[in-house]
Amino acid sequence: MLENRDYTLIIDKSGSMATPDQKGGRTRWVTAQESTFALASKCEQFDPDGITVYVFSGRFKRYENVTSSKVSQIFQENDPAGSTDLAGVLKHATDNYFQRKAAGQTKPNGETILVVTDGEPDDRKAVMKVIIEASRRMDRDEELAISFIQVGTDQQATRFLKVLDDELQSAGAKFDICDTLTMEDMEDMSLSEVLLNAIND
Repeated sequence: MLENRDYTLIIDKSGSMATPDQKGGRTRWVTAQESTFALASKCEQFDPDGITVYVFSGRFKRYENVTSSKVSQIFQENDPAGSTDLAGVLKHATDNYFQRKAAGQTKPNGETILVVTDGEPDDRKAVMKVIIEASRRMDRDEELAISFIQVGTDQQATRFLKVLDDELQSAGAKFDICDTLTMEDMEDMSLSEVLLNAIND
């Protein structure tokens, strides 16, 4: 199930990612770098040509064929600043998947998009709309999975991500393609479980 899939990581680099979550603790950006490295290392086993990584705030940048060894370079080139246009980057990533699918360039098992974010997008409705529209273009449930991994402990963000996980089908999504995890959830799971969870939710 995890093999023959493409993996895309979307990393939030908005200004709030510079926040340390405990006094004198590591910033969300540092925590995100660690989880990104771990996810990339794991995805590489299943997706040997490397993964696609987006880094976003108000605008986004896309990196192709990223192996775990390139992750630290991406984090060195980017600093947390700006707003959180999650809808824009998510639309680009899902549109890109469907373009490649139409051209016969996707893997047989589809794609998993993992979003590492502290969770408060500029426009919640726009994010929901992008996911609902993507679900309506899908032929089967497992083909596209979007997993939100929340860094930091913003309660409002947790609630919003929970809505994405639980309520999009009632809002018109064709399939339930979203899954959300907090860093705490991740600590109790192996990375394979995190990736499987994204697909099987």
